[in-house]
Amino acid sequence: MNASPEAGWLNLLIGLLQGAQLQLLRLLDALGLVAQAHGQPAWPWAQRLSGENLLIDLCQARRLGLTLVVLAVALLLMVLALPWRRRRIWLLALTTLLVVAAPWPDANVVLVPAYPTSFQRSTTGFTGESIERGRVLYAAQCVACHGTDGLGQGPLAAAQPVWPPNLAGPLLWRRADGDVLWHVLNGMRGRRGSPTMPAFGGRLSDGDAWALIDFMKAQGAGQSLRAAGLWTQPISPPDVAVQCAGKPPRMLSGWRGQRLRIVAADAQVAAQPLLEDPRLVTVFLAKDAAAAASRAGDCVAESATAWAAFSLIAATPQLAGTQLIVDRDGWLRARGEPGKGAWTDDDLLCRTEQAPRAAPGPIPLAPDGLGALIARMDAEPVRFVKGGFVH
Repeated sequence: MNASPEAGWLNLLIGLLQGAQLQLLRLLDALGLVAQAHGQPAWPWAQRLSGENLLIDLCQARRLGLTLVVLAVALLLMVLALPWRRRRIWLLALTTLLVVAAPWPDANVVLVPAYPTSFQRSTTGFTGESIERGRVLYAAQCVACHGTDGLGQGPLAAAQPVWPPNLAGPLLWRRADGDVLWHVLNGMRGRRGSPTMPAFGGRLSDGDAWALIDFMKAQGAGQSLRAAGLWTQPISPPDVAVQCAGKPPRMLSGWRGQRLRIVAADAQVAAQPLLEDPRLVTVFLAKDAAAAASRAGDCVAESATAWAAFSLIAATPQLAGTQLIVDRDGWLRARGEPGKGAWTDDDLLCRTEQAPRAAPGPIPLAPDGLGALIARMDAEPVRFVKGGFVH
C-alpha cells in the first residue's frame, strides 16, 4: 500500500499522468469532441498512459520522469526562441536535440489498452444500499461461475472456456473501476478473440453494474481478511447517512480529514457507556431503531443495509461490539473485536508493506494502545494505486 522509498516521486509522477489525462478528457468533452458512454465522457483512444506498470518497472518510471523534465526544458526553450530572433535557430536546434536525446521509456510499458469507460467513476458512491443491491445482482447473475464467495469455483466454473478468476484476488484491485465496468457490460475475450465471459449489458443497467462492482469490492475485502488476516488492499467504509443530536444528517464520507471510530451497536452494546476520545469522531452503527434510540444523544447511523455491508467487509456475521478505525484519508485501517479490552498492533489490518523512512525525530507514542495505533496510522499513510491511478 505504502510501498518503497520510491513512493514519493512515483506517486507524484502517476498522479501527474492521471491528472493530465483527466483534464484532457474534460477539455475535449467541453468542446464537444468526445462521445458519451454510459452517461459519462468516453475516452476516445484505444490506449492510455498508466502508472500500473511503472510500479513494477522503476527503470522505465525514472526514464519517463526524466523525459518529462527534458520536454519541459525544451518547451521553455521554444518559448524563449519566439522573441529572441538572433538566437532562434540555435534555440530551436537545441530544442530538437533535447527531444531526440530524451530517455524515452518503452511504449509497451507506459501505454496500456484503454476502453471508453476507463476514466469513469462510480455513480453509486460505495454505499450500504449499493452494496446490498449488488449482492442481489451477484446472486442472480454471477454465483454460478464465480461462486458464493467470489473465489471462482461456482457450479458452472469448470464448464467455462477459461476458469473464472478469484474476485478476492488482485483482479479488481489492479484494474481501474472504469475498465471493470466495461468488462461487466461488454464481456471479456481471450487472446484468440473467443469469449471468456458473457456481456451483461443487456441485463444490467449502468447503475446495476456499478452496484455489482461495489459488492465485489466489499466481498473481496472480507475474503482477504479471512484468508490473510489483513485487508490486503485498502477499502473505504461503506457510506451511510449519520444523524448527530441537534444537527442535520450528514454522510459518513463528510468526515474526510478526521479520524473516525465506528462502533457497531445492537441494543445491548448501545446501552453500554463508551468514553469520548478527542482524537476520534465516534459514530455508532445501528441495525435497527431500538439500537439507535439507545444512543439518541450521539452520532448514529441506522441502516440495516450498511450493517450488512460492514459485516461483509469485517468478515464477521456477529458485527455487534466490533469497532473500526478510519484514518484521515478515509481508509479503514483497524478492527477491534467484540469484548477485546485494549487496542494492540495486531488490530491494524490495513498496514504498509515496508517500514517508512526514519523520521527526523522519534515519533511519540501514547502509552495507550489506541494512541500507538493512531501514531502508526499517521506515520504510515496509505498510498493506493488502482489501475495506475493514485487514490
